[in-house]
Amino acid sequence: MPQPSPIPASAVPLLSLAAFGSGISMRAADPLLPLLSSEFGVPLGDASLVITVFSIAYGFAQLGFGPLGDRYGKYLVIALAALASCGTALLCAAATSLPLLLAVRLLAGATAAAIIPLSMAWIGDVIDYEHRQPVLARFLIGQILGVSAGVLVGGFAADAYQWRLPFLLVAAIFLLVGAGLLALNRRLPPHAKSVRPIAGSAVRHMLAEFRHIAALPWARLVLLTAFLEGGLLYGPFAFIASHLHHRHGISLALAGAVIMLFGFGGFAFAMGSKALLARLGEGGLSRWGGVLLAVSLAAVGLAPLWWLAMPASFCAGLGFYMLHNTLQTNATQMAPERRGAAVSAFASCFFMGQAMGVGVAGLLLAHVGTAALLLGGALGLLAVALNFSRRVRMR
Repeated sequence: MPQPSPIPASAVPLLSLAAFGSGISMRAADPLLPLLSSEFGVPLGDASLVITVFSIAYGFAQLGFGPLGDRYGKYLVIALAALASCGTALLCAAATSLPLLLAVRLLAGATAAAIIPLSMAWIGDVIDYEHRQPVLARFLIGQILGVSAGVLVGGFAADAYQWRLPFLLVAAIFLLVGAGLLALNRRLPPHAKSVRPIAGSAVRHMLAEFRHIAALPWARLVLLTAFLEGGLLYGPFAFIASHLHHRHGISLALAGAVIMLFGFGGFAFAMGSKALLARLGEGGLSRWGGVLLAVSLAAVGLAPLWWLAMPASFCAGLGFYMLHNTLQTNATQMAPERRGAAVSAFASCFFMGQAMGVGVAGLLLAHVGTAALLLGGALGLLAVALNFSRRVRMR
């Protein structure tokens, strides 16, 4: 039997670079919130809508991109979405009012939505399950470093009173990466283009795909866990820079650098994921990841000295990716014959959870303060992680 043609070595690294741009898009606005609040004359909670609307659009758009990727080829859709994200980032940089910025951030969330879930689904198509988790972890290095770079760049831009600069940087990244992805797509062997011809109405097919996934008990658990994880972590997370700035008096650039250590914790997991998986298994990874994440998030909120947030941020990143990577790997296998739709549903739940979390946190902020938000998120994440770990072991 003839062996399939090899996949170009640059295929996964290019996807990781696209995820890097997506990560910056997601988190660059976090340290900018005090500056945006001052620039547009609105409360901090209102300024946080630039994060909420991005997450809402990102979450809803997943539902369409999954079936599109299955129908026209995941790699091609990712390439086109990266180029579209270049355009929406430029529109964000050109915004002249908060309502206009919110509108284009909504578009930016929609165009970026295809990149990470379809990349995960494409990796699921071409990599066997027993080798998939380490490959996914290496792919996610791009997103991890993007999240870290986003908060750092956003912090420096806020201190320099130049909130448009991060969006210009994102546009340049997406332009270069999108062109590279489009060129590489033409060199992919047929089995890696992941095209599944579909007859009939695209909308009816999409609804049928998601009905099938929602009927699977394990899929429902994974999706609910992703939703709660996104809300309980990223609701408080969006205000960490503001917390460190207001409570400890440090600059937003330094606060962004502290949060950047969250990404380094994720990078440490990616480098050691194979050994950690062999030692702890999926149940142990999700359990101890949740414990580490919860303790670290609470420490950031309660630390009496700002520098204690540095090791706590690193450990929070390590714990989060231990838990989240286990969820992602399960998402790629919960409906293999509908992998694009399944992973998109997973990502949609995760980012809709983020949108809900940031929205609720913004409403509570004036009443409970940032420290209480971080502690509440920590306790909720601990409960979610322990429940998922128990169910993994039972399964």
